[in-house]
Amino acid sequence: MATRTSSKAGASGSIRVGIGAWSYDPWRETFYPADVPKKKALSYASSQVTAIEVNATYYRTQSAGSFARWRDETPDDFVFAVKASRFATNRRVLAEAGDSIDLFVGSGLEALGPKLGPLLWQFMPTKRFDEADFTAFVERLPKRLGALTLRHALDVRHESFRCEAFVALARKHGVAIVCSDSDDYPMIGDVTADFVYARLMRAKADVVTGYSTKDIATWMARAHALAAGDTIEALGPVAKPLPKQKRDAFVFFINGAKERAPAAARAMLENLQKG
Repeated sequence: MATRTSSKAGASGSIRVGIGAWSYDPWRETFYPADVPKKKALSYASSQVTAIEVNATYYRTQSAGSFARWRDETPDDFVFAVKASRFATNRRVLAEAGDSIDLFVGSGLEALGPKLGPLLWQFMPTKRFDEADFTAFVERLPKRLGALTLRHALDVRHESFRCEAFVALARKHGVAIVCSDSDDYPMIGDVTADFVYARLMRAKADVVTGYSTKDIATWMARAHALAAGDTIEALGPVAKPLPKQKRDAFVFFINGAKERAPAAARAMLENLQKG
């Protein structure tokens, strides 16, 4: 059973650790017990981690019925991070994404209720930072959905975003910049919102837990520090740090040797449980 923590609106300094999605065929060998059928995969996965990043929403619109079903199949204190539609982010002019943003946000997300975590807006590696265009996009992101307060995370993948202007933009609007541990994308370690969002993408197939014991301990210490409100120089911040305050931390083991992601998440959660 995963270590459960609370992560409601407003930062509490909680730490959540999870994986991307729950349907991945190699996990039938490395994660799911033989007696867990595919239709029970989400129920089992959500008992082993404390958050899941939903990636299916990036490719196609889901229904309110699907969100409600996912809500009902998971523990009461579970949280979903939901990747936004590619039609909102994979475009030349982001200022023109308003209709796509509205379509995604209005697709039924509200059915997740308090289990709705951050919305992840992922951009192509070729997308460069254009301050005016990104400002127009971020200003279009809604702050609320019915009774729910929305949190937004920007997953940018071009080196041009490693600049003070982008950090200032994110801070002004209270959106998080994803911290990517990746061989392919720049790491931006600046804290810009009341939560932090890390995607760990260096898992290795020849390591049972994807990340080594030492690296998992390093990231656990970083998650604790970020949740406590610290700035970590090793993560490569480009601007001056914000005043210290508690922040919720979301850590996802995703990509890389994906078959190892659940073991990596479980290893970190077990370490968190030990204190």
